[in-house]
Amino acid sequence: MTSPTGEIYRIDWLPGTDVLHGTCHCGREHTAQDPVEMWEWMLAHPQGHDTDEPRGNSS
Repeated sequence: MTSPTGEIYRIDWLPGTDVLHGTCHCGREHTAQDPVEMWEWMLAHPQGHDTDEPRGNSS
C-alpha cells in the first residue's frame, strides 16, 4: 500500500450547466464539459497547467 501524497484535487459541477470546474493541488483551475478531459488535465500535472491560467485560492 502506498502512503498518502497530500495532494487534493477538487472538481465542482456548476449547477444549471454541463460545466465542471476543477482545481488542481497546485492551485491551477480548469473548466471542461467532459469529466474524462477534466481528470486527464488534473492527472497530467504539471503539463497543461499553463501560467496564463488563473490560480485558485490556496487556503
